Amino acid sequence: MKQVITGICLAASMAMVTAAQADITIGVNVSSTGPAASLGMAEKNAISLGPTVIAGQKVKYVIYDDATDTTNAVQNVKRLISEAKVDVIVGPTTSPTSKAVTDTVAESKTPMIQLSPGITASSDDPKRRWIFNAPPADAVYADALIKHMVKKGIKTVSVIAVDDAYGENCTVAYRKLADQKGIKTLTVEKYKRADTSATAQVLKAMQGNPDAVYIASSGTPGALPHVALIERGYKGKIYQSGGSANAEFLRVGGKALEGSFMLGSPLLAAEQFPDKYPAKKESLEFVKLYEARFGARNFFASLSWNALKIVEAAVPKALKVAKPGTEQFRAALRDAIEGTKGLKGAGTVFTMTKSDHTGINQLGMCVLKIENGKWKLEDHAEF
Repeated sequence: MKQVITGICLAASMAMVTAAQADITIGVNVSSTGPAASLGMAEKNAISLGPTVIAGQKVKYVIYDDATDTTNAVQNVKRLISEAKVDVIVGPTTSPTSKAVTDTVAESKTPMIQLSPGITASSDDPKRRWIFNAPPADAVYADALIKHMVKKGIKTVSVIAVDDAYGENCTVAYRKLADQKGIKTLTVEKYKRADTSATAQVLKAMQGNPDAVYIASSGTPGALPHVALIERGYKGKIYQSGGSANAEFLRVGGKALEGSFMLGSPLLAAEQFPDKYPAKKESLEFVKLYEARFGARNFFASLSWNALKIVEAAVPKALKVAKPGTEQFRAALRDAIEGTKGLKGAGTVFTMTKSDHTGINQLGMCVLKIENGKWKLEDHAEF
């Protein structure tokens, strides 16, 4: 009997050790192929720079590509939840794919840090209380945009938006503030991400000779209407929403982009900010690390990097409640993420609340000017 009891105690002790050493599993779903590949590939690259151990627990990554397709995104997230048993999800890349997986994430009670700004997430909505945002909310982009337009004396604007959730959300956020400031919107034209021409939309946008054209798009598709505007002789100011703020966009747009404005992260022009600017040090650290491995710095890479920083800060708190791989751990992790306060990431500082699952204010946004194919700091928030 004694030997049996000893054996049982030994087995129990071994089980406890195994449980204590359970891996933390991070599921990743990004658009590393398809129309949003210039965003998703950079996000995937940054995952490879993430931690392999957090609070003494090994970290396992399971990575899927949804090819910028909403159906694929839903299937991938379901696999991450049911097969990989992930503790947290990073992604998806785009607003449409993020919107598509909302119900799946909510039903499974799995925290997700999305890499698109399209869904306003908070605890007030049961479906979205499990969702957090790595990029700034659309309202943060719009606020920086309108303030700059007012400074430049812009009175009339035409909008050219990609025909999906991202374009719609950007347009709605812009119009709300534009109306308040007396900026007249002449027209809103839409085009598809996969379109090869935006000439018709550009011609309509140019009617009335607007002071500025605002392009609400993401990735390299944002260059399509921009180039067409220049080819058609448009002389007014051109703004990009920020969804195209990467080196590939600069390459595709070429000289047509010169002198235009881009909403973006302080990360892209980190060296040009005052030394005391919040998170400048962290931005430069990320830039050095990323550029050493993958070349030009990338805002979208910083999103997945920041998402992992948020997870890394939250895990120790969740481990005090439960072990990885359990519903209790996922719930504790969600609560810990929601309690993020003053966390410095690449290009921003995160302070989450129950009503704000983005946690980024105007200090995480700036206006850039494209000069000689590079980002030049045009305007930033006071601090």
